[in-house]
Amino acid sequence: MPICLTVCMSMAVALAGEPDVRKTTHTYKTVGAVKIQADVYRSASKETRPVLVWIHGGALIVGSRQSVPRNLLDLAKKEDYVLVSIDYRLAPEVKLPAIADDVVDALRWIRKEGSKLFRGDPDRLVISGGSAGGYLTLLAGTRVEPRPRGLVAYWGYGDVDGDWYTKPSEWYRTKTPLVPREEALKAISSTVLTETPPGAPEGKARGQLYRYFRQNGLWTKEVTGFDPATERSKLDVYCPVRVIPADYPPTLMIHGTNDDDVPYEQSAALARALAAKRLPHELVTVAGAGHGLAGGDPKRVGAAHAKALDFIRAHLK
Repeated sequence: MPICLTVCMSMAVALAGEPDVRKTTHTYKTVGAVKIQADVYRSASKETRPVLVWIHGGALIVGSRQSVPRNLLDLAKKEDYVLVSIDYRLAPEVKLPAIADDVVDALRWIRKEGSKLFRGDPDRLVISGGSAGGYLTLLAGTRVEPRPRGLVAYWGYGDVDGDWYTKPSEWYRTKTPLVPREEALKAISSTVLTETPPGAPEGKARGQLYRYFRQNGLWTKEVTGFDPATERSKLDVYCPVRVIPADYPPTLMIHGTNDDDVPYEQSAALARALAAKRLPHELVTVAGAGHGLAGGDPKRVGAAHAKALDFIRAHLK
C-alpha cells in the first residue's frame, strides 16, 4: 500500500471518571532558526507520572507529532500517564544522523526537564512509534542512556540498507503510478522541515517523493546521506539489528505478514537477533495484514493492539 501518512490504530473507549487531559507544546531543541517541538498530553494531577513517548512515522520524510494514535491517548488518559509526542527534522533536507540526534536529544530533554515542566517520571519511560517511528524507537534503544523501560515498535524495521530499501521496489513500481523525477523533486524544501501537519498540501507531495525514492531504490542514499554500495560500514550504527547492546530494553513488535511497505521479515530478523542475545522481546504477528495492519482480521488486529497496551502498562508500573 502507499505510504501511511498517519498511523491507524484501534479505538479505545474512554471511561467515565478519567482525568481531563490538556496539551502543551514545548520546544525541546533549536538548530539555527529551526525549532523542534514536542506536544505533551498531561492531566492536572500534581503527582509525578510515568511517561509514554510517541514517535510518528512517514519514512523520515513526512509526518507530524500531531498524529498520535487514539488508543495511546486513551491509554494515557485512563492510566494518567504523561504522553509526549515528538517531531524531528525531516529528510532529505537533513540526513539520518541529524534525525537520530534529534530523537536522542528529545529523550534527554524529557529526562532532564520533564520532571519540572510536566511532572514526568524519567525513570518510568516507554518509547513507542509506528513505521519509521518504530525504526527510530528501536534505534533509540541502542543509544539512549539510561535505557527506557520498554520499546513498542509498530511495523518498524531494524536496518536501513537491505535490498528492500536500496533496490527498486517491485511493489511500488507495479502497484503505484511511476513518479517522474521532476515532479518528485518539487517536494524538496528550500528550508528544513520538522513536520508536515495532517492535511497540509506538502504531505501529498512528499508522499510522491517517497514513492519516487522507493521506485528507484534511492531511499537509503537520499535519506541517510551514505551510499550503501560504497559506504555500508557507515550505516552499521543506524541499523539496530546489528548493534544490539547487552542491556537493550524489553521490546514488543507488531507486524503484518502482508506488509508491502516494510517487509514482515524486518521485525522477524530483529526478533531472531534479540533471541540470540537472550533479551526479552515478543513479536506479535498478524497474518494477512498489510502496513499499519490494514486488511487484517479485526479480531487479530484488536488483540495485537491490546497486547501492546498491556506491555506498556506492565513496564510503566
